[in-house]
Amino acid sequence: MYDVKIVGGTLVDGTGAPRQSGDIGIKDGKIVDVGDCPESAARTISAQGALVIPGFVDIHTHYDGQISWDEELAPSSIHGVTTCVMGNCGVGFAPVRPSDHEKLIELMEGVEDIPGSALAEGLTWGWESFPEYMDVLEKRRRTIDFICQVPHDALRVYVMGERAVAEESATESDVESMRALLREALLAGAAGFSTGRTDNHRSAQGKPTPASEARGDELAGIARAFTGLPHGVVQAVSDFDMFRGEDCFPGEFDLLERMAEVSGRPLSVSTMQRDHAPRQWERIFERAERAARAGMDIRCQVAARPIGVLLGLTATFHPFMGFPSYREIASLPLDARVAQMRDPSFRARLLSEKSGKVAGDGSPLPPLADFFLANPLLVAMRLFRLGEAPNYEPSGLTSLAGDASRGGLPLLSVIYDAMLEQDGRALLYFPLYNYTEMNLDVVRRMLLHPLSLPGLGDGGAHVGTICDASFPTFLLTHWGRDRAEGKIPVEHLVKMQTHDTARFLGLDDRGTLKPGQRADINIVDFDNLRLRSPFMQRDLPAGGQRLMQQAEGYVATLVAGEVIVEKGRFTGARPGRLVRMGKGRG
Repeated sequence: MYDVKIVGGTLVDGTGAPRQSGDIGIKDGKIVDVGDCPESAARTISAQGALVIPGFVDIHTHYDGQISWDEELAPSSIHGVTTCVMGNCGVGFAPVRPSDHEKLIELMEGVEDIPGSALAEGLTWGWESFPEYMDVLEKRRRTIDFICQVPHDALRVYVMGERAVAEESATESDVESMRALLREALLAGAAGFSTGRTDNHRSAQGKPTPASEARGDELAGIARAFTGLPHGVVQAVSDFDMFRGEDCFPGEFDLLERMAEVSGRPLSVSTMQRDHAPRQWERIFERAERAARAGMDIRCQVAARPIGVLLGLTATFHPFMGFPSYREIASLPLDARVAQMRDPSFRARLLSEKSGKVAGDGSPLPPLADFFLANPLLVAMRLFRLGEAPNYEPSGLTSLAGDASRGGLPLLSVIYDAMLEQDGRALLYFPLYNYTEMNLDVVRRMLLHPLSLPGLGDGGAHVGTICDASFPTFLLTHWGRDRAEGKIPVEHLVKMQTHDTARFLGLDDRGTLKPGQRADINIVDFDNLRLRSPFMQRDLPAGGQRLMQQAEGYVATLVAGEVIVEKGRFTGARPGRLVRMGKGRG
């Protein structure tokens, strides 16, 4: 007798094979039969008219803090994700000395826009080493499985102390210590190592991250921790020194390539189109292809849509936050700010002003923020109302600059009034990356490249500016169904974010609908699958708020054969666990 039987669905099995009708029989958390499932079951779930697909494996999240206090791991878990990987971009909370708790909180607050007060109140701590960290996390069950990577910043702070945040180079002894700590973590089941090398990442004090300028000998030295191990991946985010001139690109990629070569393990690099260097992403893919020909496994993590910032009075950033009059009311509750901003005299005074600086020392906002505030027309040409049915590939004609032009209205007044919609809760969408040509043709090219991996959703991070944990749903709806031209077969889209991401990590027990695989499964009403508009939700520790985005059309999501979400609601089931890799797997 099966524990669960899913009947009447159309199976898209994660291998890329054509869809077919069939049932699925589940016993003891695993798929035991596919197609003809003759046995009876304790529970039968109808998938009539729906797609049945594997659960999504999200290789790029930042639930490192949230996982301490939250068992649901939303929004990822309400978008079909059944396994998530934490510890990306070099930031995280282990290893750590008790005296350095605040340093790591400041890093996570600045780099990933998670309120420091929420982290300070919500983090349970109770660990020092990375194996101890995993032991603590393992004691509590969650909705979905999770996997841990060792972050470079935390390693550096643990080994180098104050020298790590003073932009000093690591000594040979420092590198040996970091390598030993990484090796210890890998043997305990950590999935890999991540490093962050971008000027856009700053601590809550506006300082560069500890690992951002690490030299090549440090990265290669740490990577030797993988020697002889059968598992492990490396993840990196880099500017490729784009702000220092195009000539710096080869040297930076050489450094990352050397890390992949020394480790002998797969490396993924965050890849996106940037306006300052709109063809740089092509060069990253070209170098990954060259590395593949030389026997290395370098993949490009790509986004499903623009990596877009949400602006508004409830968000971390908006176009008027540097204006003197707004600064006078910035600390007021939202309703009081909205009432003040609706006053005609206040409105006229603010719109006559110019913005002061908001980035720089003591601010986690990147220098780009001041550029935006100083160039409102450039911003407004790519600033859009998101609406109840969010459009992530909007035409420039629908931008706020377009509204101002058509109405013959001052640009700043149009932005101002748009922010006051929905009683000040309206969110405006600014596609920051992947939108140089004002369409997603570039993203399509990235997604279809054989060395690409879907990622960069950042679930758990950027809680006041970005809500991209919905990438898995968007991949299916926009690219598989809604886009007028250039649709991508659903079979391919499913394979990318199930089989391909799982196998990249070294997971062979999930990602397809085959007998013996874990019963991590989504039942999707594909015709009615849609994203709702993001909104602010105040449920973080210390009264903090975060962006949340829901979806309609997920009939059910199962993890290890248990239904965790049914018709958009959590069931209370907690089958999720820590996944230990390599010899650390139990």
